Amino acid sequence: MGTGSAAGTDARGDWTRRIALRSDERGAAGGTPDLPPPAGLAAVAGVGHVRLSWSPVPDAVGYLVHRAPLRDGRPAGPFAPVDHQGGDVLAVPDTWYVDTTGEPGRSYAYAVAAVPEVTVTGELGDPVVAAALPAADGPPPTVDVRVDAAAPGTPLHRPWQPMIGSERLSQLLCADTSGGREIGAELLAALRRVRAEVGVEAVRAHAILHDDLGVYREVDGRPVHDFTGVDRVYDLLLSAGLRPVVEIGFMPRDLARDPERTVFAYRGVISPPKDWDRWAELVRALVAHLLDRYGEAVLGWDFEVWNEANLEVFWAGTREEWMRLYEVTARAVKDVDPRIAVGGPSSAAAGWVDALLEHAARTGTPVDFVSTHTYGSPPLDLRPTLRRLGFPHARLLWTEWGVTPTHFHPVNDGASAATFLLGGMRSAAGRVDALSYWVASDHFEELGRPPRLLHGGFGLITVGGIAKPRYHALRMLARLGDTELPVRASGDGADGLVQAWASRHADGGLAVLVWVSTLDQSKRDGDPALARRVRLSVAGGPGGGVTLTRLDREHGDVTTLAGRLGVGDWPTDGQWDALRAADALPAEPVEPDVAGGEATVELLVPQPGAVLVEFAPPEPAGRAAAPATAG
Repeated sequence: MGTGSAAGTDARGDWTRRIALRSDERGAAGGTPDLPPPAGLAAVAGVGHVRLSWSPVPDAVGYLVHRAPLRDGRPAGPFAPVDHQGGDVLAVPDTWYVDTTGEPGRSYAYAVAAVPEVTVTGELGDPVVAAALPAADGPPPTVDVRVDAAAPGTPLHRPWQPMIGSERLSQLLCADTSGGREIGAELLAALRRVRAEVGVEAVRAHAILHDDLGVYREVDGRPVHDFTGVDRVYDLLLSAGLRPVVEIGFMPRDLARDPERTVFAYRGVISPPKDWDRWAELVRALVAHLLDRYGEAVLGWDFEVWNEANLEVFWAGTREEWMRLYEVTARAVKDVDPRIAVGGPSSAAAGWVDALLEHAARTGTPVDFVSTHTYGSPPLDLRPTLRRLGFPHARLLWTEWGVTPTHFHPVNDGASAATFLLGGMRSAAGRVDALSYWVASDHFEELGRPPRLLHGGFGLITVGGIAKPRYHALRMLARLGDTELPVRASGDGADGLVQAWASRHADGGLAVLVWVSTLDQSKRDGDPALARRVRLSVAGGPGGGVTLTRLDREHGDVTTLAGRLGVGDWPTDGQWDALRAADALPAEPVEPDVAGGEATVELLVPQPGAVLVEFAPPEPAGRAAAPATAG
């Protein structure tokens, strides 16, 4: 079941050559609305950054910030999108943006355009001029964050909880080793961990129909279905308390029109079927088998059609052929039980969403949820698209999301990716049904197995089971309460560079998460000019003890510790022991300043950095104080 280093090298070269090639970038047949530029563009200069804000534009799914250099106070060249080096969609969903890519002290002209669909950008609005302030000697600027603990609040949405990504599930059966660790056992352990510690409910993975699970072959020209391998991996997943998101792909070799068109080191076949009826029969047989084996629990599973067919590397057919694939597949699923949820387009960079919904509206093809992917920015707000095209009740599942789409990228291992994750989840909360981080474990071999412990892998958890900063960020989010509390912030960096998410637990305890972050990946190793002092004031707090949990390059960053230990490609036994001993974020008690019914905690938060401030619930009425102990 393994993939050798030569296969990994070949797959990586093929991927690099083809990943940027889009299968079809035509817009939707019905066109997209012409949107005016955002009104009210304003710029606020701060130390190391410029914060831009504007008014929302109806029907916009996002906004693209542009910048131009100045000469004699006027734009000296064409406006170009601000590139924060996320490697994917640069548009953002919110009505603000923090630019840290400019040279402090140098003025730039900024303008913003509305985005009605990911391939279409509207006209630029009137520009504003601003310059980031240079850092001065002395302490960092202060941001005041105020929380009213007695406010009614609203339900806190948890977009990280519905699902997470994984390497193909056949790897759960793999007894090979990577870095001296058994692949299948550690992959399952990582999935159990995200279930137990983060509350994740489902796992999305590629290649459930790939030949390594043996689902389809032809004998004497006749199809033979065998779901034994699927049963084995789904049984393991369910034993971990997780359900699968059934991504229907890739194409079994014997059913493929062109079986030599493949992707990844494990050679997933990306061809359309040679026989559409046999493809539909396979899908119906799979769904019927799952219902028979697992019962009505399957009615709560999502069935997603293919993966990123709008990239040539994942689909060897045309867009029209993929629309046919979607329609045939969705109808086959519904033939078995119309209550089962099916959706797509499972596209890269939010592509083909409009095209699929137009096709579905025209043909009556079912779409219960819209799924797509993005990296390097918070996910766009696709709710206007669903309303405009007649699918207002379809769920929105971002079934892949992360800090970068690039394999082996160092940003995946460090603390800046953790604060990116916090900002993206905060942005998406309440407007998506799932934001699935890609992926749980570094046991991941699309382009070959991990060559060393810290190799820029997509995983939240390393080979060997050590949490990376992104995983710690998810654990911080999981410790938020169920009621979101309003936050008011002021000062240099408020509501942009510095963000806060405040919550209350059912027992009255509070959890307030504060972080300093920028989308700008040139700052992934940190910029001292972006550090901030944060004065957190809580009115009407519970009065219990207060603890701080820190996440930054000095707290919870495995790259920092591995560097200090001198870890080479793989740790020695003693280094493994040291890494495991530090695989936690300890909480430290603090004494807040209490005056006038407010508790205030002073924080120094670097960039990148996050602090979770937890206020213990009040003691139950009538509970006697614990007796003092001698000594």
